[in-house]
Amino acid sequence: MNTTVSCELHLRLVVSSESSLPVPAGLRYDTADPYAVHATFHTGADETVDWVFARDLLAEGLHRPTGTGDVRVWPSRSHGQGVVCIALSSPEGEALLEAPARALESFLKRTDAAVPPGTEHRHFDLDTELSHILAES
Repeated sequence: MNTTVSCELHLRLVVSSESSLPVPAGLRYDTADPYAVHATFHTGADETVDWVFARDLLAEGLHRPTGTGDVRVWPSRSHGQGVVCIALSSPEGEALLEAPARALESFLKRTDAAVPPGTEHRHFDLDTELSHILAES
């Protein structure tokens, strides 16, 4: 049986050193995809942007800078509060988001309870995933 862990967050899109915009976001973790966290950023009334992150990347980013390329994550402080900075890069543009560290840490602890780190392979059905990949070819 699959378990889903979800969380609604209010992130900040950093526009400049003096300005940021609120970005509601939802995080979802499903034991059927145990290595990934799916994020939906609400960018407009009916507009969303979806990203998929490695759960390990977000967890490591709580404590130290990590990631290369399209996604980089690091701990920081903003207005006296602990935040996790998430820098995203794609052909469509770049974004720097600040997530509340406590909320992200709480979400990740709940995912750890569903699938302890290091045990993801027990929840991953390689045969099913290969069948999906081969069917798309």
